[in-house]
Amino acid sequence: MEWWQALILGLVEGLTEYLPVSSTGHLILAERALGLDASASAHAFAICIQAGAVVAVLGLYAARVRAMLRGLVGADGRGLRLALCVLTAFAPAAVLGVLFDDKIEQHLFGLWPVVAAWFVGGAAILVVARLRPARERGAGAELDDLNWRLALVIGLCQCLALWPGTSRSLATIVGGVLVGLRLGAAVEFSFLLGLLTLSAATGYKGLSHGAELVSDYGWGALGIGFATAFVSAWASVRWMVGYLERRGLELFGYWRVGLAAVVAVLLALDVLQP
Repeated sequence: MEWWQALILGLVEGLTEYLPVSSTGHLILAERALGLDASASAHAFAICIQAGAVVAVLGLYAARVRAMLRGLVGADGRGLRLALCVLTAFAPAAVLGVLFDDKIEQHLFGLWPVVAAWFVGGAAILVVARLRPARERGAGAELDDLNWRLALVIGLCQCLALWPGTSRSLATIVGGVLVGLRLGAAVEFSFLLGLLTLSAATGYKGLSHGAELVSDYGWGALGIGFATAFVSAWASVRWMVGYLERRGLELFGYWRVGLAAVVAVLLALDVLQP
């Protein structure tokens, strides 16, 4: 892998990780466009550079993270409640991810499954945007009102994102809104849940494919991907929070449907390989 390919992949990862458009789907598309092989090392690289996006959100939400850590040692009641909600929401996808990781990579890490998920998710966003008036975006419960039962529902929604192209952010934000959270609170919980989910995925891939990853791509490519993902994720998250509060998810619905259509045409014409 050339340094500029690692830079592009890191940029794509950071910009899309926390947007409801699927970073995995965009990375698969970027890999095909860059001519990279669809190997286990390529999949592991795409997942491991998520660590840059994790560190970015860790910095942006440091106060919440400190509160949860204090809660786990008995020094912050609200922090403990939130930490338990995050752990509860993390559990379903963690179990299913470990059980079905190989089958998911074998059958779903291709552009046609991603195109299908992009289109379905985008259409769902647009339908919900029509049914839910803009004035309702600020309505709902705050993060401190969340309990473990509602968090479990969000965690079950996160399982949908095991299908590349669905988007972990989209699934968890929608799950948060479905259980009654205000859109801004649902977005924040999605970010906090992502810290644990993405860290676990990165660690799992690093342990299972770390040797071949370094052998195939080297530490330099990993470092460039990590650094670029960090910078672009920081900018993306800061923009996204304010945008969603003002405008909602509709833009991302159009993006997903439009991108699905363009990629489907390119696949049909053999311009891209599935």
